[in-house]
Amino acid sequence: MRYRRLGTSGLQVSELSLGSWLTFGKQITDATAEKLMKTAYDNGINFFDNAEIYARGESERVMGKILKKQKWSRDTWIVSSKAYFGAGGKLPTQVGLHRKHVVEACNDALKRLQVEYLDLYFCHRPDKNTPIEETVWTMHQLIMSGKVLYWGTSEWSAQEIMEAHMVAKQHHLIGPVMEQPQYNMFHRAKVEVEFGQVYKTVGLGTTIWSPLASGILTGKHRDIKATKGTRLTMEGLDWLRERELTPDRLKTVEKLNKIADGLGLSLPVMALAWCLKNPNVSTVILGASKETQLKENLKASEAQDLLTPAVMEKIENVLNNAPVRPQW
Repeated sequence: MRYRRLGTSGLQVSELSLGSWLTFGKQITDATAEKLMKTAYDNGINFFDNAEIYARGESERVMGKILKKQKWSRDTWIVSSKAYFGAGGKLPTQVGLHRKHVVEACNDALKRLQVEYLDLYFCHRPDKNTPIEETVWTMHQLIMSGKVLYWGTSEWSAQEIMEAHMVAKQHHLIGPVMEQPQYNMFHRAKVEVEFGQVYKTVGLGTTIWSPLASGILTGKHRDIKATKGTRLTMEGLDWLRERELTPDRLKTVEKLNKIADGLGLSLPVMALAWCLKNPNVSTVILGASKETQLKENLKASEAQDLLTPAVMEKIENVLNNAPVRPQW
């Protein structure tokens, strides 16, 4: 396993990490979740990603039990949570980024994960109803209290991230260190273009999610109906299936598969390695429901060496979706 700095911080995260969205406490058994975490840890993964909304808190409870059972030294792993959506409650006090919810969500995550502090704490979405000053102050205070080590954002715009940094600089507070955006061969603009100046000015770590485009880049789907037993057939994900599974993308996947075959790689491993080729990616969050699937995807770390400039150009020609960069 190789490690990368999380933005301009000194924290080094494994370039592949393990996430629990849609799996822990929902799609897989606790025993399977334990096998996945042990396999990940034994192969050098040091970051486990979670959030209050995942399985409405059950994902964190499952992960917490596993962490306690394994008794890995606390200085060898990193765990995260995220606040915004709540853990199931819909009242105004149970969601958002106002001080009350952010603090209570943090305390609840600590209990569910059975830890004394969160290494990373994300604002899961921007909150238009809460002044950004309030959120920045709250995150700073959580760090000062020892409950959080680093804070960041997820699916925020570059402007919103910079506003948070402006507030932090004005009041000598700790600003956001990382962002968790979606990034894969089909979703590129935010990571490759929009954040361009943010990397240069304040530094930004990225813990990217959905590197396989919700399973499209596994090559399992043969038509827009979605293959049974895959993530896109899960209850409540109709919106995701309609957005991601399109005829044009399926044609692109066929062409990408041929390139992967030529390299002796599976398509998902090549797609993950492609994400790792971006130097602004700190870690690629893997989602897995089977141990064999995780072991296969772990090959991406070494596979990135096979993606030479010539190979990357071939892939680019197939994708034909490079985001347009400003001319200034």
